[in-house]
Amino acid sequence: MSSTSGTATGRAASPPATGRLSWPPLIALSLGYFLVMLDVTIVTVAVPAIRDSVGAGASAMAWVVDGYSVVFGGLLLMGGGFGDRLGHRKVFLCGLAVFALASVGCALATNQETLIASRLLQGAGGALLVPTSLALLTVSYPAAEVRARALGIWAGISGIAFAAGPLAGGLLVAGLNWRAAFWINVPIALVAVWLTRKNIPAPTARADGRGLDPLGQVLGLIGVIALAGMLNEAGTRGWTSPVVLGAGALAVIALALFVLTERRREARAVKERPPLLPPSLFRSPGFSSTAAVGVLLNLGYYGMLYLSTLYLQNERGYDALGAGLALLPTVCMAVVAAPLSGRLTARFGPYVPMTGALLLGAAGFIGWLLAGPDTPYWMLLPALIATGLATPSTVPAATAAIVQAAPAENAGVASAVFNVARQLGNALGVALFATLTVGHGELIPGLHTSALIASAAFFAAALLALSSWRNAKTRAAA
Repeated sequence: MSSTSGTATGRAASPPATGRLSWPPLIALSLGYFLVMLDVTIVTVAVPAIRDSVGAGASAMAWVVDGYSVVFGGLLLMGGGFGDRLGHRKVFLCGLAVFALASVGCALATNQETLIASRLLQGAGGALLVPTSLALLTVSYPAAEVRARALGIWAGISGIAFAAGPLAGGLLVAGLNWRAAFWINVPIALVAVWLTRKNIPAPTARADGRGLDPLGQVLGLIGVIALAGMLNEAGTRGWTSPVVLGAGALAVIALALFVLTERRREARAVKERPPLLPPSLFRSPGFSSTAAVGVLLNLGYYGMLYLSTLYLQNERGYDALGAGLALLPTVCMAVVAAPLSGRLTARFGPYVPMTGALLLGAAGFIGWLLAGPDTPYWMLLPALIATGLATPSTVPAATAAIVQAAPAENAGVASAVFNVARQLGNALGVALFATLTVGHGELIPGLHTSALIASAAFFAAALLALSSWRNAKTRAAA
């Protein structure tokens, strides 16, 4: 960034250094995350209308729904790296612009090719938004207690967006048409741009002039997208499909070359072109364990959320809107859980609330063993509420933990690693649990097996968080 950019935005408020939570920066940064999470779910209820409008087949619609998340996960590291190298504010604003333009492309699409390309571009914009918004939030709230509260609200707003997606999509499709589900992103993005330029100061120019590690970016992108693609396709094609095996082999080769490249670059300590993902980060206390928590968290929760939808519609006869309403007790818990987690993290540190939340989730998944062809809905409510509380309670604490574990100059990459871990856990959970239901031949036995696996994943994540907490206490005592 040039020094002139900092001058141009000199009217922006300085980051608050007191213990008071300033709302304008938090609203600006949360709106970007809101957009990203809203578009994960808002399209799902519009699938039939989109398919009929643009003449898309089943494969094309799968790319419309899932391609967004695959590109988002595959480019997150690049987005974090761009932010760390070029300036988080500049990349965040660029991400908002890309997302808004891609949304216009989706809304105007008249064929499946244009719609798919625009959805993939939306994923790229989201990958620029999420890690940079978190890094800017960290800078905007330097006081640890205030930052933890802000993280809780930031994550809670994303939970609201995730929960509101199906309902908002249904209302927009019914009241207007499916294109309105994309047009709604444009004014939100414009408001976010205005608030960001007004309330988030531009940083001064970087003195080191570091490069962007193009080889690492390409290898990381290929590896993560191939891995996510393998997991997404395994649920429908089977684990022995040539497409799945080929994607897996490509992922292994690309990621192995990525690790070797990043190790060599870090070992040479080339200041002009540092590694995209410094391997030394994983030797930082708590970093690797928190990344593993991200994988296990999404494997359990989103894998079971996927099966819950199938159970309610295929076994219990709910329509799409009815299933969405039935799942509100779990997806809406973020409104309460994330801000509460932020406060607990500010008071006790990240590992205590993380451990408690994960243990609550592990117990909650056991409740799904009661699910049967005629199980009353009220008997499933404890499982829905417990797992809905556990997941958004874990995210702010784990985010704080992984950012704290990384040097300040790698805040964007650290947050990107956690989000990549979560995206991979999401893909793995859906693919694994879908395979289990197919293998059993019936949904309910596969649902029960998957619930046990989800519970075990949350319990293992709780053990990792507990171990990190003990290690942190030992280091503090020393």
